[in-house]
Amino acid sequence: MNNYELTLILNPDLSTKFDDFQTKFEKTLSDINFKINKLENIGRRQLAYSILNHNKGHYAILQIEGPAESALELESKLKYDTSVIRHLLLKVDSPSLEDSLLLIESMEAKKAPQDADQSQDKPKVKSSEKNADDQVAKDESKDGE
Repeated sequence: MNNYELTLILNPDLSTKFDDFQTKFEKTLSDINFKINKLENIGRRQLAYSILNHNKGHYAILQIEGPAESALELESKLKYDTSVIRHLLLKVDSPSLEDSLLLIESMEAKKAPQDADQSQDKPKVKSSEKNADDQVAKDESKDGE
């Protein structure tokens, strides 16, 4: 059994229907004797260039394990699947079960707007007011000595 990493860029219109695609694709993989070790659903991202008139794509990265003969069959199935706009199947020596950089980056991007919303809720202190408050605190500490 060989280990593979499969990167898929799906039609962005299928982002809401990814669960349906996932179940269909898992059945396809099991039919050709592949086992999924890990699935990362990255989500929609901007493409570097337009592919089939799409500027965005839904990314998914899979760590799979299966026979070499089935890899050719998987390639042909992906080639003719209309929901897949790009794919890359790489043979790897050992599967990496760590989170990919794309997944980490997308999780941070989702957290960033939430952090920005929280910081906007806090009242902003002007730097001149902050310096004046610091000066008052220093003066009070000198008086206490």
